[in-house]
Amino acid sequence: MPNTAPKHIAVIGCGIVGACSALALLKDGHRVTIIEPGEPGDRQAASYGNGAFLSPASIIPMSVPGLWKKVPAYLLDPEGPLTIRWRHLLPLAPWLLRFLSAGSTLAKVQRTAKILSSLLSDAPMRHRAIAADCGQADMIRQDGLLYVYPDRASFEADGFAWQLRRDNGVAWRELSGEELHAFEPSLNRRYTFAALVEAGGHCVDPGAYVSLLVQRALGEGARLVKAGATGFRIKDGRLTAVDTDAGPVECNGAVIAAGIQSKALARMVGDRISLESERGYHVELVDPKTGPRIPIMPSDGKMANTMMPGRLRASGQVELASVDAAPDWKRADILLRQLLSTYPDLGKNSEDLTVLRWQGNRPSTPDGLPVISRSSATPDVVHAFGHGHVGLAAAPKTGELVAASFSRLPPPIDIGPFAASRFR
Repeated sequence: MPNTAPKHIAVIGCGIVGACSALALLKDGHRVTIIEPGEPGDRQAASYGNGAFLSPASIIPMSVPGLWKKVPAYLLDPEGPLTIRWRHLLPLAPWLLRFLSAGSTLAKVQRTAKILSSLLSDAPMRHRAIAADCGQADMIRQDGLLYVYPDRASFEADGFAWQLRRDNGVAWRELSGEELHAFEPSLNRRYTFAALVEAGGHCVDPGAYVSLLVQRALGEGARLVKAGATGFRIKDGRLTAVDTDAGPVECNGAVIAAGIQSKALARMVGDRISLESERGYHVELVDPKTGPRIPIMPSDGKMANTMMPGRLRASGQVELASVDAAPDWKRADILLRQLLSTYPDLGKNSEDLTVLRWQGNRPSTPDGLPVISRSSATPDVVHAFGHGHVGLAAAPKTGELVAASFSRLPPPIDIGPFAASRFR
């Protein structure tokens, strides 16, 4: 019989995964305390800098067959979408070797795509339901997502990825030539082909959305402790408290959803996780004169272009370096140049543009799959981190899996592939 007795659960971390986990736990009748040192949804808070895509097509892992051949070029190309800082190469080597191995065969990539699809296939619908339940349904839109290419040949060169998407139930509509530019007039005419994923959606403001969800959780009885988690008190295999820099929080359950800080916390409960930061950047143009009607992903820029209230955001780049390394704002400038090139009318009065730059840390596992499982030290601590590029889209299903773990109910999908033990 499942154990459905309510628990007092501390959710460590208040990005989108922590917020969705808190709401799911409250829905199941648990008492929830959220532990977060910053202000949820603030500019440097978790999930703020997200590209805002809610795409069932985001199932292609970064590591694919043949990638190892491109690593030297990535190291030498200062303007590529993926860069590795030379002096951080040695500490990153164990993660990089696992990363290359994870995509070394077609079978491995096909498996990863199928697993990610189980998390992402209904992401827009789940987010729409959450936003509506919070009284702000307009925070989530489902107008589609547009993936644009210079020509059909460029799209066909990406054929492996699109076939994987088709195999996992993703459908799209092809647009080309004048039809494409009638659909999206602001787009540079060098793009002549696009795939429109009509089931895709987006969040109009990720930071504000996280704040909304946390306020809803607090309104339903959750408590917010503004502190950083520092450890766990475990007696006879059972959790009694989470230690913080503001004192202990007594509880009998905990969720680790603290982004890149989760690696150290997981180790305290017996799990050594291969987790590194894929440092991401974004730029925003304030009050732009033009921009896309729906979010766009240009193939040559590998960045998410999304309109938000009063600004146009371009987010992307993968920079592998230590978490505490200073931002390399040249990465953001690459995004800016690509943005101005993608929408030529933006640059007509470039001296009037107000540009905001941002950098954050994506907590990423080498195999592209998050860690969602009970800890080794105690079943009272559940991991929910390492989502890399898909944290926003995967958060509602992750929250449901977290809640099922505490209620001892069958999970809605197979959670075996997300086990922490895979890194032993």
